[in-house]
Amino acid sequence: MERAARERGLPQPVRPSGHAKAATSQARIHAQVLAWRSTLAAALGKRIRVPLDWDETDEARWFTGRPGWDGLGSLVLWAAYAEHPSLRVPETLPEEWDHDDIALTRSTAEGFKSRYSHLVRNVEMWLPVSFEITFEGEDVGGRRVVMGSVSTLRRQLAELNAATWKAAAEEVAAWGRVRPESGGVEESARYAFAIFCELARLAEVERLPMKLDH
Repeated sequence: MERAARERGLPQPVRPSGHAKAATSQARIHAQVLAWRSTLAAALGKRIRVPLDWDETDEARWFTGRPGWDGLGSLVLWAAYAEHPSLRVPETLPEEWDHDDIALTRSTAEGFKSRYSHLVRNVEMWLPVSFEITFEGEDVGGRRVVMGSVSTLRRQLAELNAATWKAAAEEVAAWGRVRPESGGVEESARYAFAIFCELARLAEVERLPMKLDH
């Protein structure tokens, strides 16, 4: 239709270029993220002592890791069973590990004060400010997710290591270099633990949010 209009000398609509469209879309997303972040900060209120802020420019550093679904599940169960030492950790990861009705159910029960709450309570996003609670809220896309704190997650990971493996930093780093093949819960948990520790460290140093991407 546009070609026919040109050939007939008719007026044609002026459309923004692809770059202009991308810039407009990026600016709109940027504004949405800032508004969403302000809403989160207001909801947290006096629970946080520093501004909820991070670099949202195109030049901001970012990092990724891939613990895998099995790795995540193994780490969550490892933490839950560590809180209930009378229970035996399964050797292999159950298919529906997130519905574990033994240790995980106890660790996430209402009224139970979990030592690893920012890991076991189905948290999908950790914010770069310090607070103790986990809470459910909307992500920037409007989806309901459970959120926690980067610094609290990092502390709880260190406490989990101290309570179970007691591994030195060099040993933990080595765990994250090779993806396990056996499928055992402890081996997979160690692999995911190493990745989570490094990402939480970077998120805290760079003041960045940390998010699971399923």
